[in-house]
Amino acid sequence: MNNMHVKRGDTVVVISGKEKTAKGKVLVALPKKGRVVVENVNMVTRHTKPKKQGEPGGRMQKPAPLDASNVMLFCAKCNKGVRVGHVIEGDKKKRVCRKCGASFD
Repeated sequence: MNNMHVKRGDTVVVISGKEKTAKGKVLVALPKKGRVVVENVNMVTRHTKPKKQGEPGGRMQKPAPLDASNVMLFCAKCNKGVRVGHVIEGDKKKRVCRKCGASFD
């Protein structure tokens, strides 16, 4: 799955799993694995040692990747998660909302 419907910086809504209805920004997109990292969603605890002197160790919270199929692009105009359509304008391919036609790019 090398082509994904979401990119880094997009606002998405989680549609399934324990974090259902959570909304956040895509921090990292991993197209080869078909996964995305969304801020403040799917948080896991990492126990880390201090690497340098003065650096704190302990329990750190960080977002873990979740499957890209579990998120939908959030349309601000519709105020909900929507499917993505594609429109070719000139020589550019743009992503648009299937409901209202608002552009994401």
